[in-house]
Amino acid sequence: MADKDSFLHLARPLGPAPVGAQPSTAPLNVVVQPQAIFSILDHALRRPADQDRVIGTLLGTRSEDGTEVEIRNCYAVPHTETAEQVEVDMDYQKQMLQLHLRANPREVLVGWYATSSDLNTFSALIQNFYGQQGDGTWPHPAVHLTVSTVPGEEIESRTYISAPIGVTAERAADSCLFIPVPHELKYGEAEKSGLELISSAKDNEDRSQPIITDLEALERAIVHVLEMLDRVSTYVNNVLDEEAEPSSALGQYLMNALSLAPKVDAADIERDFNNHIQDVLVVSYLANTIRTQIDLSNRLATAALTLGTGDALAGDGEQQRGGDRQRGGRGGRGGGQGRQQRQQEA
Repeated sequence: MADKDSFLHLARPLGPAPVGAQPSTAPLNVVVQPQAIFSILDHALRRPADQDRVIGTLLGTRSEDGTEVEIRNCYAVPHTETAEQVEVDMDYQKQMLQLHLRANPREVLVGWYATSSDLNTFSALIQNFYGQQGDGTWPHPAVHLTVSTVPGEEIESRTYISAPIGVTAERAADSCLFIPVPHELKYGEAEKSGLELISSAKDNEDRSQPIITDLEALERAIVHVLEMLDRVSTYVNNVLDEEAEPSSALGQYLMNALSLAPKVDAADIERDFNNHIQDVLVVSYLANTIRTQIDLSNRLATAALTLGTGDALAGDGEQQRGGDRQRGGRGGRGGGQGRQQRQQEA
């Protein structure tokens, strides 16, 4: 029995599918983004109590030759399933697909998901619906992603494509052969930090985890690196003491990792680090000084404008009062001449 992660593909040459031809079953590799898994798990948690599994549509990108598929997004599709029949809201699926493609024109329909590892007649019926011509993925194969959501067990995901089998025309709609294909969960550094933060909530009773600061994140990263170094050192010492079985693959991996380290002394690293810290402090001091100078210059300019306006107003008032005094004086002299004329007449 082959390992579950080993796959045997019977491939045929890729090329444009002629009219009436069957969908391609060429081997492909599937990459799943974490946000798609989160959406599937959220859908599984919100399902009705009497519903065993939920299904939905997978969207993402596909390479030009169709051998690389990346699942980036998904959305839930309502359905009811009993032991005798299954009903899928196809109108809802088509409307949601149009709206999503309008908002994300770079993504395409790539398949569907289910929160159960069982592959039955209903799974074949839904698979043929997603792989059909027109509104389906034809001529490319529809990817079927299964995610196990059993409480208390590890989350297990599998990916399949389908191939038609020789059955009657009446059974062609609900019959197909599911072919397992390899897949991987791929995430970046930012997503890795978020996943680590979410996973740390399992150690708390209330299952909550506050957002940590940059310094706390740096401290945790340093502690994690020290733990990995201790683990590697312990393994190497055990191999040297013949207490652990050596591994040539692991030894080669460690050698490649060590070859990436810079060939410098610890004293040189410490000196460069201290010089860098001093440069940062000088730049910070100069920036604060420039900011203070700009603020002080703005304040002095504002004060000069305010004081200059007050002096000008005061000078105008004094000139007006002086003019009034001069006019009053002339009036006084005129009054004295009038008195002299009245005395002469008398």
